[in-house]
Amino acid sequence: MIGGKAEPVTYKGRGAVHLVPAPSTDNGDEDMIAILAGPDFKDGTIEVDVAGAPLSGAPPDSRGFIGVAFRVQEKGQKGEYFYIRPTNARCDDQLRRNHTTQYVSAPDYPWQRLRKENPGVYESYADMDTGAWTRMKIVVTGTKALLYVNGASQPALVVNDLKLGDSHGQIGLWAHSTTDAYFSNLAVR
Repeated sequence: MIGGKAEPVTYKGRGAVHLVPAPSTDNGDEDMIAILAGPDFKDGTIEVDVAGAPLSGAPPDSRGFIGVAFRVQEKGQKGEYFYIRPTNARCDDQLRRNHTTQYVSAPDYPWQRLRKENPGVYESYADMDTGAWTRMKIVVTGTKALLYVNGASQPALVVNDLKLGDSHGQIGLWAHSTTDAYFSNLAVR
């Protein structure tokens, strides 16, 4: 576990993994990632239920960032990520709503760079409710990845050029340190 600890809990009636930030983060700009032991992941489908909301006392611009890392390498230093910003989904600012889902690639393609160089390409809208269970389904083939949200038949986000290329690595449960983050029902095929 990087940036915090993972603990088993019951959240909204189901067993879950809760990511808890390290005390040293103090609502700073830090990541939490639980890298899963298991087989090497290259292509396939990852499904998981996530529930994220800003922690009590988090800065006002906290969004409840939560998602999945895949093809994680070098003990979390490199990886591809799909995540959601649940508080954006139902706000009354359309531009913010358009930033509900996000793709990034560590370390060279953070959201700021992708948004500046390719506005609107690596993020999109999907409906969800803050703190509620949200189903994420990620389908990865070669350098393409699709993010489906809450059982939709069409992807909310399509990435045709994964920045780490046709690579492989581990899977991780990811959240920002300002997020109260829960994960349940993980399935990898």
